[in-house]
Amino acid sequence: MALVNVSFFSNALMRQVNYSAIIPTDHPSFAGSLPTLYLLHGITGTHTSWILGSRIVQLASDHGVAVIMPSGDNSFYVDQEASQNYYGDYIGRELVSESRKLFPLSHRRDDTSVGGLSMGGYGALRNGLKYHHTFGAIIALSSALITERAVESTDEAEWVFARRSYLESVFGPLSQLEGSDKDVKALASRIFPLGNDLPRIYLACGTEDPLIDTNRSYRDHLERLGMKYSYVEGPGRHDWAFWDTYIDKALAWLLGGKVVKKISDPSALKMA
Repeated sequence: MALVNVSFFSNALMRQVNYSAIIPTDHPSFAGSLPTLYLLHGITGTHTSWILGSRIVQLASDHGVAVIMPSGDNSFYVDQEASQNYYGDYIGRELVSESRKLFPLSHRRDDTSVGGLSMGGYGALRNGLKYHHTFGAIIALSSALITERAVESTDEAEWVFARRSYLESVFGPLSQLEGSDKDVKALASRIFPLGNDLPRIYLACGTEDPLIDTNRSYRDHLERLGMKYSYVEGPGRHDWAFWDTYIDKALAWLLGGKVVKKISDPSALKMA
């Protein structure tokens, strides 16, 4: 097992960037092309967050998957045209290309996935759907699906990341957010006609998480579309205890093609 920190100049972000890579050199698949998960952190996090907060190094070894973890600042991993920070392009194109130059990663879409927690869960959905030709699967844990709430936001919010001025710095004019490529419901609707070429989707959220309602709403949207997905709820809050548990389950789903935990409402589940 190799844990590597990489620095390179990003054209999408116009600066030097860093990412961490977990490469299972002791796994039989290392001799060929490794399945790869691009794993995104949450708000205020960095490229080391998953390493410090979870068992991801051991899990990558156990499952035989390479894990690439970039820093996304507090960007929600979307393109911010006004400031020329193209985080979506960085995740969906540049990071994939650059990491494949350094490591023995599979170039197959079916072996390439994107995942994340909270802000990174939103980023995984947004970029997994937008760059569906690159990513064959999406893992979204406790996703910060806040775009619908953002439209009603004001600068009176106590939490800085919920203030309208901050949200507009990330998403642009909020009046134009609905239906844009930063609206993950709209993106799902847009690519649904692709049929069998749609990415597989795994959604999970804790029943005590304040984001549970928006995650259920997204599940319901996929259900109405008739889009295949796997949705899991379990006891838990918006914390590392939940994410550490469910990234293990998500990796088993990713590589085994099945859900590993039965959800409380079986009628809400569609197998990928």
